[in-house]
Amino acid sequence: MATAAAPASTSLEVLDFPPTSSPAHPTPLLFVHGAYVGAWCWEEHFLPWFAKKGWSAHALSLSGHGHSRGRVDLDNLSISHYVADVAEVAASLPTPPVLIGHSMGGMVIQKYLEKATAPACVLMSSVPPQGLISSALGMLFATPHLLMDLNRIMGGGEPSLDSLREALFHQPISREKLQHYWRLSQPESHRALWDMTFYDLPRPSRVFRPPMLVLGAEYDRLISPSQVQMTAQTYNVKAEIFPRMGHGLMLERDWEKVATRIDQWLSSRNL
Repeated sequence: MATAAAPASTSLEVLDFPPTSSPAHPTPLLFVHGAYVGAWCWEEHFLPWFAKKGWSAHALSLSGHGHSRGRVDLDNLSISHYVADVAEVAASLPTPPVLIGHSMGGMVIQKYLEKATAPACVLMSSVPPQGLISSALGMLFATPHLLMDLNRIMGGGEPSLDSLREALFHQPISREKLQHYWRLSQPESHRALWDMTFYDLPRPSRVFRPPMLVLGAEYDRLISPSQVQMTAQTYNVKAEIFPRMGHGLMLERDWEKVATRIDQWLSSRNL
């Protein structure tokens, strides 16, 4: 069973899934979501799956997201605020956690690693250290309608189901599932997005280098495989690209292939 931190007005929402099999792994996992979503994106599949594999699995909603503090101040929140959120939750766990971040969450982890380290980290379709500009330009020329719809969500507008499908999924997904995710989507901080584009990019020379797994998706329309390769090359690791999958690796139909790869990689390091 998941438990959530409360009250939302003064604290961060944290979903906790204790291990449900033995032997339990000694190192906890902390999942960090991307833009426009919250901790719920990990609860759908990953948190219970990793708990069954013996992991203590935790996911936070960054400030201004989900049921965490700061919703009324969302647009004033920066990437440094999100980094502080990760540090706060990591410090509350019994031992330093493995950090697993998706999209914007991957950028937050890179910034976190400028000041702290971790037993290991996993970057899933992460914003590269070079920032969002190449992603924005790619969408401007290839899928301008998708870029316009993301900008509309930033302003508090509602996403269209078609745009949500195009942004997150390549594999088939039911309309009911799309509507479920659509209802859970939310605006993102303009300040954080500008930070990821120009103003607060990671400085690779200052980033601690724990063991790092860099994952991407063949049909990712937001963070292309070439951008995933940029991240991997920056940190001198090899990128792994999942075929026939889209940006929402933890929500796609074949999400378990991604989870299995992460579990195997972590287990091989005796974490």
